[in-house]
Amino acid sequence: MLLLKNLLFTVFVPGTVAGYVPWRLTRFESTASGLPLVIAFGLFAIGAAIYTWCVWDFAFYGRGTPAPIDQPKKLVIRGLYRYIRNPMYTGVLTVILGWALLYRSVEVLVYAFAAAVFFHLFAILYEEPHLQRVFGEQYEDYRKRVGRWLPKWKKRKQS
Repeated sequence: MLLLKNLLFTVFVPGTVAGYVPWRLTRFESTASGLPLVIAFGLFAIGAAIYTWCVWDFAFYGRGTPAPIDQPKKLVIRGLYRYIRNPMYTGVLTVILGWALLYRSVEVLVYAFAAAVFFHLFAILYEEPHLQRVFGEQYEDYRKRVGRWLPKWKKRKQS
């Protein structure tokens, strides 16, 4: 059942955000060729792998889904979540950037920027306060150790 719920969420939410909308914006444009085509497909593969890894960790470690109505029961701090707090959004944005490159589309690039702003606002206005309420000190410790969008590099101790 958990697998089905994750699959349905993936089809309807990231599938729409990172698939259907970019396709609608570019459906009459010609595709890139050569190196830009290869890089675009590389971005698709990387973004899909990031997203899939995150969903796997949500389902099998956290026992939930990315959907706000069926969130993981345990705070997911493993896998890519060891390095940044929002790798799933990073994966989705990577796929959208793949579309922008594939179709050489400024519209999709603008859409990617708008999606990034939305993801950022959603993370700071809803997700972070919600996770703080649900997981308390465990989330606070995690938040201090792990960057929202970029890894936090440990400072070397001076002797």
